[in-house]
Amino acid sequence: MRVISGSARGRKLKSVPGDSTRPITDRVKESLFNIIGPEIQDSNFLDLFAGTGSVGIEALSRGAKAALFIDVDRNAIKTVGANLGLTKLADYANVIRGDALTILEKPAMGQFDYIYIAPPQYRGLWKIALELVDTHRDWLSPDAWVIVQIHPREIENLELEQLVEFDRRNYGSTLLAFFQVEGP
Repeated sequence: MRVISGSARGRKLKSVPGDSTRPITDRVKESLFNIIGPEIQDSNFLDLFAGTGSVGIEALSRGAKAALFIDVDRNAIKTVGANLGLTKLADYANVIRGDALTILEKPAMGQFDYIYIAPPQYRGLWKIALELVDTHRDWLSPDAWVIVQIHPREIENLELEQLVEFDRRNYGSTLLAFFQVEGP
């Protein structure tokens, strides 16, 4: 696992010890950031269920102005901190150990241009997190994207009030679903 592009390009990232996380593959991460494109510049990025921090770190490396990393796992938080140190991007990051779902129910810690949701598989946490973001719009900037990373077998139709799915990409055992706030 490595940083693909930007200021920290080529830096190898540490993995979270054990099997509590499922890191994004370099192929899927590269595809994700090809979709986001140059709009990542000067954006605020929220990496929920951060794991290694690989996605948020990639965003920072490519020019995001700030990233917030949230994970409940102590080892994941230590790994995110170590990876931010390795990439020299810690000054642009805030790392919080806590339950993402509980945090999403509280007043927003800022407005984010991108919210990346990649929870442990097969527990339905992606759905709950997406529904919380949908009902707590204060987390979202006006043109925000919410991106969900799940296994393709997990996808189901949701009854969302404000967010609509506008794209879906399948990369083998990884599905990326893209949502944004419905028009006026």
